[in-house]
Amino acid sequence: MTDRTHGFARRTPISTYRLQLGPDLGFDAAATKVGYLSDLGVTDLYLSPVLAAAPGSTHGYDVIDHSRLSDVLGGRPAFERLVDAARAHDLGIIVDVVPNHMAVPTPASLNQVLWSVLAQGPESPYASWFDVDLGDGAQVLMPVLGRRLGAAMADGELTVSRLDEPESGISADEPVLCYFEHRFPIRPGTEHLPLAELLERQHYRLAYWRVADEELNYRRFFDVGSLVAIRVERPEVFDATHALLLELFDAGLVDGFRIDHPDGLADPRGYFRRLDERTGGAWTVAEKILEAEETLPADWPTAGTTGYDAAWRIGQVLIDPSGAGPLGAVLTELTGDSVGTLPQLTEAAKREIATGPLYAEVHRLSSLIADLCHDDVRLRDHTLRAITDCVTELVVACDRYRAYVVPGEVAPGASEILVREWAHVAATRLEPDRAETLEVVVDLVLGREVGSAGRHHEARRNEVIVRFQQVCGAVVAKGVEDTAFYRWTHLTALCEVGGAPQTFAIDGDELHAWAATTQLQRPATMTTGSTHDNKRGEDVRARIGVLSELSGPWQQAVTNLRATTAQVRPADLDGRTENLLWQTLAGTWTADGPITADRLSRYLVKAAREAKTWTSWTSPDTAGEEALATFVAALGEDPGVARILTEWVRLTAEPVRAATLATKALQLTLPGVADTYQGAESTLVALVDPDNRGPVDHEPLARELKRLDGGASPRDLAAEKLRLTAAVLRLRRRRPDAFAGGLAGYEPLPTSTGHAVAFARTADGVPAVVTVVTRLSVGLSAGGGWGARTVVLPEGSWRDVLTGAEHDGGSVDLAVLLADSPVAVLEAAE
Repeated sequence: MTDRTHGFARRTPISTYRLQLGPDLGFDAAATKVGYLSDLGVTDLYLSPVLAAAPGSTHGYDVIDHSRLSDVLGGRPAFERLVDAARAHDLGIIVDVVPNHMAVPTPASLNQVLWSVLAQGPESPYASWFDVDLGDGAQVLMPVLGRRLGAAMADGELTVSRLDEPESGISADEPVLCYFEHRFPIRPGTEHLPLAELLERQHYRLAYWRVADEELNYRRFFDVGSLVAIRVERPEVFDATHALLLELFDAGLVDGFRIDHPDGLADPRGYFRRLDERTGGAWTVAEKILEAEETLPADWPTAGTTGYDAAWRIGQVLIDPSGAGPLGAVLTELTGDSVGTLPQLTEAAKREIATGPLYAEVHRLSSLIADLCHDDVRLRDHTLRAITDCVTELVVACDRYRAYVVPGEVAPGASEILVREWAHVAATRLEPDRAETLEVVVDLVLGREVGSAGRHHEARRNEVIVRFQQVCGAVVAKGVEDTAFYRWTHLTALCEVGGAPQTFAIDGDELHAWAATTQLQRPATMTTGSTHDNKRGEDVRARIGVLSELSGPWQQAVTNLRATTAQVRPADLDGRTENLLWQTLAGTWTADGPITADRLSRYLVKAAREAKTWTSWTSPDTAGEEALATFVAALGEDPGVARILTEWVRLTAEPVRAATLATKALQLTLPGVADTYQGAESTLVALVDPDNRGPVDHEPLARELKRLDGGASPRDLAAEKLRLTAAVLRLRRRRPDAFAGGLAGYEPLPTSTGHAVAFARTADGVPAVVTVVTRLSVGLSAGGGWGARTVVLPEGSWRDVLTGAEHDGGSVDLAVLLADSPVAVLEAAE
């Protein structure tokens, strides 16, 4: 649907389909899929980043040039061909935008903006772009060396050369400093100096890669040194980095935006306001992780989030709370008593991150505060060590990405309460004599006056406010999603990006309450089931979620699996990793059998490295990882394992069917713009990236959709899910008034059982669509089935979009309504 606002075309998608572009899927290849996606019922294409990215990029989030579209994807001509194909089917175009960072590519010359800063330092026209201090002769740390600088110099690994590498933007006209495949500019007039002096005279400092965690002087994307943060809060940087995207928008080639990681920005609200003003209110969603009780800041002019908040609630309304205890017993059996509670584990993980990989960021903030205190006689006795202790504990106590304090503005009451709650927790972990220093730190991060009067709006104090929030977000992201969630293997389906495993399960009323609020506050937000950032896709999560319904049989299955594999299982196999392994097998072993041993072992090794308990990216336990891979390979050849898991697939077939279809039906019909990740219109076994970012063959899906459209019955769960997805997407396109815009509404419907969730989508107050799904089907079957349980449909006549069956309004037996499928989506008859 479209309207005109401030002279710009404004389109709100009804549904989106995410395409993960890359070397295997360029713009022209994507254009070949448009016909199928239109048949599926999609209204808008949702593209991963389209700008020029670092060589070999498989995702596009490592942008090297904001002024051109990716040549790997086909460049602008191919992009325009894709848009033409989309417009021919009335499809909109949504693009992924990366405002927080750019790539530090190899060689660095591929990023000409960064190259200019490395070559010219503060004199570079791009010196204001990067979040790095270039004052007083400071050098930008380049931690690229495989060993310490002295050793690299002694062995002649650093050389000055004249190279002709036009593909990298390097010519023989200017000498460059070389370190294997790395290239760095040389400050004019220093090329003939002895190497040691030459290195001292550059605007950058080459260093051993491990130095980054302790001395890095530029802000990164979390702890990824190859992604350097940019200052998009500065108008000249915003304008330059968004010029092409906004040109495409103005030309009608782009309709909306997905904004990657806005919490890394100095001023996310200001960013969204600038983008909103510049586009006249284009549909924009933020990749924002919200805590369970948190809502998107009301002063962000966005349609909403990218749907993590919807995904975990959809998953957890289908989780049986009675499974928490037995699954916890399995975890304890495999790990002993070493795991502790989730809050304990999370606290420990965040502290490890704050004092390890992100120490440089914590130290930079602490040093800023210490310098500020040193320059104020009333604060001079607060030492760097005391400040560092307080900052560390305050950041560890932080339970969300930001508190949203804006320099120059009085901190919102809710933000102040949050920070003071964190301070209360931090105080319990600090020595008593740190109390006064902690209070100073708290006042500074809240923008309150402390120390000498009249100084609370100084530039450095404003910087403290911003950097504190940026550090909090990084520590929470790396400590929770990227560490604790890999350690907490209680029920791995819950440990998802943006998830809330501490909640374990919610009921239908909680889902209704969230949905009603969302419809009122952010009706055009995005809902999603799978994303490119998922640790496991929606179907894998659904299968793992069924463990909560069959926790007793699962306990026995794990016992049998351990007994069967006792002779080949490594004696020192980490218990959390073992629990992850068994649950991953339950989530990926389907009627078609298991995924390959190589694919499973790659996933487990990555997960173990992220958990950082017995191996890690920086200190890999090669022997332990090889033993794990050998064990995984042995599992694939063990007939006992195959027998146990084949039986598990048989036992869980109906609960998995119910959970899979209910997940999709809810995601497609709850308030918001429904996104389908590539391939997830059918069943998809997908684990964490790069596993879930691989190419999808849409041809078989198109053939199956055509077969179903011809009247054939689904022959398996994959076809059932495809039929459901197409039916609901087409319904959304047919009845946009019930799903988008000011006329759409949401009304819970009464049922006589907690095993069903039902609601109506209304158009101008009149019920137009009804969704009814089965939840916790194992308990339902154990209780004798639906029996006389009912749902009350709105008045009128209703047609099932899957089966064509018709039902009258009023009390309807669920046994009749759900006779052929565990879900029903009904459309009001005209």
